[in-house]
Amino acid sequence: MKIAILGYGKMGEQVEIAAKTLHHEIVAYIDSEEDWNKNSALVQTADAAIEFSTPQTVLDNINKCLQLHLPIVVGTTGWYEHIDDIRQQCQQWQGSVLYASNFSLGVNLFFALNAALAHIMNGYNYDVSIEEIHHINKKDAPSGTAITLANDIISVIDNKKTWINEMNDNPQELSIKSQRLNNNVGTHIVTYQSDMDAIEIKHTAFNRKGFAMGAVKGAEWLLQHPGFHSIKDMFNFNTPAI
Repeated sequence: MKIAILGYGKMGEQVEIAAKTLHHEIVAYIDSEEDWNKNSALVQTADAAIEFSTPQTVLDNINKCLQLHLPIVVGTTGWYEHIDDIRQQCQQWQGSVLYASNFSLGVNLFFALNAALAHIMNGYNYDVSIEEIHHINKKDAPSGTAITLANDIISVIDNKKTWINEMNDNPQELSIKSQRLNNNVGTHIVTYQSDMDAIEIKHTAFNRKGFAMGAVKGAEWLLQHPGFHSIKDMFNFNTPAI
């Protein structure tokens, strides 16, 4: 598979390593509008694009790939309020998009565990909150992963109506505490607490390899599954009924 990397920062570098490990070829690196102007012909030779840029450039990258009929895997977050528009454009251009707040297998298993636990805890006298810790250069807060965890909980827990990026005592708001510390790759903790005890589930990323490998596997999957997809379509875990 020939891959164009859109956004050549720390994640882009890891995507390159993961792709080459799986014997794929990188045909283009796009990190600016100037790169698009110089390397658009190379991008068009790719079978798929993998996008880890910024919330400011991700929509333009998606639109360019759709117009080129180039399947795109999107790991950037901070654009999800535009999902309906992108879905419509994907259908209009008969394109292929796979997006995720996190492509790591471990994190997606954590998502499934989080959703299952929320089903169990609904109706019990426990308040739920989320803590996420990332490196000091991370641009968005809360993380896309934390937002996914929160939305999955809100869809199940009856008394939670929305999330808020601070700790407070409003029983209808799910509190997310965001910390930016040194070189922490990513830690997410979901806590259910009562006046008697607490229950926690936690995921800690040791490095970016899992994110990058999942994105490359996502590109392989997308070539066989055209259309507009979230990561839940790819990681369709057979979880037991609660």
